Amino acid sequence: MTVVPLVTTSILTAWAINHEKLLRTLPFEWWLGITFILTITSSAALTPPTFLALVYGYFLGWSSLPMLFGLNLGAIAIIYVSAHFLHAESIRSYLIQIYPQVSNLLRRFYKNELRLIFFAKLSPVLPFAITNLFFAMAGARFKQVLAGGTLGMIPRTVLAVWAGKEAQDIRYLLEHPNEGLTTKIILIVLIVISTVGIGYFFKDKKIVES
Repeated sequence: MTVVPLVTTSILTAWAINHEKLLRTLPFEWWLGITFILTITSSAALTPPTFLALVYGYFLGWSSLPMLFGLNLGAIAIIYVSAHFLHAESIRSYLIQIYPQVSNLLRRFYKNELRLIFFAKLSPVLPFAITNLFFAMAGARFKQVLAGGTLGMIPRTVLAVWAGKEAQDIRYLLEHPNEGLTTKIILIVLIVISTVGIGYFFKDKKIVES
C-alpha cells in the first residue's frame, strides 16, 4: 500500500504529461466517469487522492473540488466496507489476546476517534488507504471516520488544487508538486499540526491507567 502508489503515480505522471492536450479537451461528463473509476483505485491504494487533486486542479481548477471530495468520501466508504470482509473484529480480538496493551490503546482510541482521525487525515504524508484501513480495522464508527476524514482532507485537498491551478506547466507541476515557498510552509504546518495532535494521543497516559 506504500510502494504501489509510487509506481502508479509515476505511470500516471508520464501519461498525463504526454496526453495533456487530450485531457484538456475532455468534457465534464468524462471527468465524472474518471472520478468514479479513480475512487475505486484510490480505495485499492493505487492512486493517492492528493496527487489526483494536483492533476484535477491543473485541468479543472476550483470546479474540481466537489468531485475530489466525493472521491475521498467514496474511497473511505469502500475501504470501511471492505474491512468487514477482512474480519476486522476477529483480528482485533486476536491481537488483544496476544498483546493485552492493544486493549488500552483501543479504549483510548474510541474516546478520541474524531480527533485522532482528523489529525491523521490532515497529514499530507500519511498513506490514504493505510490510515483508512487502520481505522476501519480498529473498529471506528463509520460516522466518525467520515466526519474526521472530511475535516482532515479539506485543507490538503484545497492546497493541492490551488497548487495545480497556479501551475503553468503540468510536467513541472507533477515533477515538483511542492514547489513554491507558500506551499512548502503550508505543508510543513499541516504535518506539524498532524504530528502534534497524534503525538498527544499517545502521550496522554492518564487515560490508559484509568
